[in-house]
Amino acid sequence: MSNEPSKTNGQVNSLLGSAKVLVGNTIEAGYQAVGGSSEPSSWTTAGQKQHDQGEAEITAAKAQGYVEGVGDRLEGKKDSIVGAITGDKTQQASGNVQHDKGEAQMEVNKRESALG
Repeated sequence: MSNEPSKTNGQVNSLLGSAKVLVGNTIEAGYQAVGGSSEPSSWTTAGQKQHDQGEAEITAAKAQGYVEGVGDRLEGKKDSIVGAITGDKTQQASGNVQHDKGEAQMEVNKRESALG
């Protein structure tokens, strides 16, 4: 198992944590309805912790992806310029592709998502 942050793993943990919070809130509402404790259940607290950890992992994975995109973009620009100066059209084209790949990776991993 990798120690690298993963968007997928983060999304799974966020979703599972939210589901646990929902179960915990339901249990708490049931207890309160019969005059029981109003303290948060272990489901609620564990779920919130798992959700928060999942969200943090998503953020870390996006940051890592963005930085990798910056690296590809810079490396591609360098290769493109070197190819243009030396007349190596293959290197120039390859650099342009890597530059564009880096830009796309940066766009996908922007801090603010288009969905919210």
